[in-house]
Amino acid sequence: MTSHAALTAIGAYVPQRVLSNADLEQLVDTNDEWIVKMTGMKERRIAAEDEFTSHMCVAAVRDLQQRFAKPIDDVDLVIACTHTPDYPFPGVSNLVQHRLGLTNAGAFDLNATCAGFAYGLHVANGLISAGLHRKVLVIGADAMSKITDYTDRSTCILFGDGAGAALVERREEGGFRGAYVASDGEKGKHLYRLGLSDTIDGEPMAGGGKLVQNGREVYKWAVSAVPEGMSRLLEGAGMKPDDIDWFIPHSANMRIIESACEKSGFPLSRTLTSMAEYGNTSAATIPLSLARGVTNGSVKPGDMLLLYGFGGGLSQAALLVSWQP
Repeated sequence: MTSHAALTAIGAYVPQRVLSNADLEQLVDTNDEWIVKMTGMKERRIAAEDEFTSHMCVAAVRDLQQRFAKPIDDVDLVIACTHTPDYPFPGVSNLVQHRLGLTNAGAFDLNATCAGFAYGLHVANGLISAGLHRKVLVIGADAMSKITDYTDRSTCILFGDGAGAALVERREEGGFRGAYVASDGEKGKHLYRLGLSDTIDGEPMAGGGKLVQNGREVYKWAVSAVPEGMSRLLEGAGMKPDDIDWFIPHSANMRIIESACEKSGFPLSRTLTSMAEYGNTSAATIPLSLARGVTNGSVKPGDMLLLYGFGGGLSQAALLVSWQP
């Protein structure tokens, strides 16, 4: 499918409160050296008690406006990619649409967990290229601290809160060059949060309303699935690793990213991450990384990006898209 959509602006937001590795040492049996070695994380941001996903989304869009002086009153669709909505409904997208005064915009939430932002961009490209929409806000945000069990040393060291917002606009020469999406629902039980049911495929599960992760199984899946997906994406687009300026994966864990780069042959030096300062912010990690790259001048207009989201579901989504501000 020919793309008529362009990624034209990016914004980001993280809360003020910092949760450092030293802080975590006071909560659970862990230490800074071990956390950095195993995850690459040094600190993460934590939302205030009365700060939720919708608030972070609005702040990220405001940042986008300040960075690029882009009008958004003509946005005709808001896609909020999150699995930590303020409420079951109304959706985060509905709250954002209202607070930003986007009276001509439709709105829906998309839950693909850590792959959400990439899926959101994929949907936006499809809708715009089909002629159904012209200007779409895609926001990836999660308030992970609200669902993290801070007595579980294996998960509480990982997660932080944040949001990133992107503008996708119609252009005759679009910038989306390829996509690869996949699901391995059979392994969904290795990373979950219970809702109305306390079983998965009839199997009783623990955790209540908190996130539960089998880190070993998720790691094994990711280090195999991501390089394979990268290969399929590039092959399908008729491109090679040398054609990619920046690899921007979900910042789940530095060990996963290092393994993916090694197996795919992609240089770690051309990889952008956000976990060292912000931890794993789920759907927000990719836009936070991209926003940083744009701000510091690493990402330049026309650069080809390989975005790769992967996580709960187990879902994955990878995109080839040029940066066209």
